[in-house]
Amino acid sequence: MGVMTDFAERLAEEHADLYRFALSLTRDPDLAGDLVQDTIVRAIEKADQYRGSAHLGAWLRRILHNLAVDRGRRAAKEILVEEVEEQWRDDDYTVDPAVVAERTASREELEDALVRIPFIYRTVLILHDVEGWTSSQIADVQGIGLSAAKQRLRRGRMALVSALAEGQKRRKQLEGVPMRCWDARQHVSEYLDGVLDERTAHLVEAHLEMCPTCPPLYASLVEAHTQLSSLRDPDSVVPPEVVQRIQTVLEAEAGPA
Repeated sequence: MGVMTDFAERLAEEHADLYRFALSLTRDPDLAGDLVQDTIVRAIEKADQYRGSAHLGAWLRRILHNLAVDRGRRAAKEILVEEVEEQWRDDDYTVDPAVVAERTASREELEDALVRIPFIYRTVLILHDVEGWTSSQIADVQGIGLSAAKQRLRRGRMALVSALAEGQKRRKQLEGVPMRCWDARQHVSEYLDGVLDERTAHLVEAHLEMCPTCPPLYASLVEAHTQLSSLRDPDSVVPPEVVQRIQTVLEAEAGPA
């Protein structure tokens, strides 16, 4: 118990740095908090794999990064980096620097372009160009070679410029549409449950009426929600052996009375 208590205390000392790292990757306070919590749980589960000679913070950041990648794989509407690189290989491909400069001047436009870059490239770009990490540090936390880290940085930068350049066409499509797509999508689950405040609900409804991309997503959410509801078995009960296992774990965590 003494060893685990010491390990838990060391984990607690890393909370602030882990949260900052998670926030730099996700730009989302709620998701960053979830990732830190999941990282701590995973670290406790893998405590026997931690080698005391290794820096604890680096070990935790690698766990958090891997968890974030797993979540990032579920992200939708990302641009294909391989296609972007093919465009950049074409001597005739170019962009309007005035458009890119205008969009980078807006934090919202810049973040909108960033979230469209696949996670493994976006994280390298943010850690290097925003947080000031070296390519070697990034390679270490991602568990890849230095050349691979440099390639991800190059591809991430290319993808960002292309996403910013394409944003002008996307912005014209969304001209007059209330709320950004991401803002509406963050609220759509609560809208589905009927728990949004009236003003926000009206904005979401107006967005869904005018946006060219969000209505199919919402329709799919409604269908999935409906079908999931049909799976509920009102007669099912928790098996006694499962109740006992849970009780044992809780009592062990609580310790002696």
